[in-house]
Amino acid sequence: MKHLLKLLDLTPDEIKGILDLADELKAELKAGRAEPRLKGKTLGMIFQKSSTRTRVSFEAGMYQLGGMALFLSANDLQIGRGEPVEDTARVLSRYLDGIMIRTYAQEEVENLAKYGSIPVINGLTDMFHPCQVLADLMTMREYHGKNLTGKKLCFIGDGNNMANSLIVGGLKMGMKVSCACPENYRPHPTVLEFAKAYGEKFSLTSKPEEAAVNADVMVTDVWASMGQEKEKAEREIAFRGYQVNDAIMALANTGCIVQHCLPAHKGEEITYEVFEAHANEIFDEAENRLHAQKAVLVKLLG
Repeated sequence: MKHLLKLLDLTPDEIKGILDLADELKAELKAGRAEPRLKGKTLGMIFQKSSTRTRVSFEAGMYQLGGMALFLSANDLQIGRGEPVEDTARVLSRYLDGIMIRTYAQEEVENLAKYGSIPVINGLTDMFHPCQVLADLMTMREYHGKNLTGKKLCFIGDGNNMANSLIVGGLKMGMKVSCACPENYRPHPTVLEFAKAYGEKFSLTSKPEEAAVNADVMVTDVWASMGQEKEKAEREIAFRGYQVNDAIMALANTGCIVQHCLPAHKGEEITYEVFEAHANEIFDEAENRLHAQKAVLVKLLG
């Protein structure tokens, strides 16, 4: 494992290795015996999209591991004024031990890795969100046991970066995955092609009630993601009925947990009541961004 660009690049054993290390690092931190495994290492964090959880979890994680994180806004870098990404990659490789980037195009992340000589971590693109899904899988294992084989993951909403990464991560961990998305908002064709190899373990429907049956994990995301604000009114019409509510949860298995990458728009993709009933799971998931990303950092920079 040289980079974390997308979960499609990782084997099931590599994903499990990250999750096992994340469990170990979380236990160490809770016991007050965190080790400076990345002492003297520096992570550059490029943000073309703003963030709460990504910035704070990576920055705190590097500090806890004995290293340092540099916040690099696109407004402060020449990349924001048109410097080619391949040149930025080659320059930053001379200064840093690793790069985390949160941006729009997946191609930009791939090119950073192609032209740079240090590990690159995808902190989010419009196509994939591997860091979030590693945290989700970590949380699922905490509630359902380390072996997720046969458990059912249901995603309701936009077939966006979260849906794409959840499908890949869930299937690679042996889960059954069902997605309910409106016709014009389905997951990326590359991901659907990948899922074909898993046969009946994957299902895609336009009916949330169909996808939710016997779910062990229920996941949703906002109807309009960052950068899609102009589509808000159009999306509100398209996603009407794609809500995690009491009726949907009644179709799931007993003990079904709820996950949301946050921020949540309560009353839209999830009701206030369901969110608050499952708040512990959702905020465990948010916390696990820290631990899962620390595991990635140790694997790549250690």
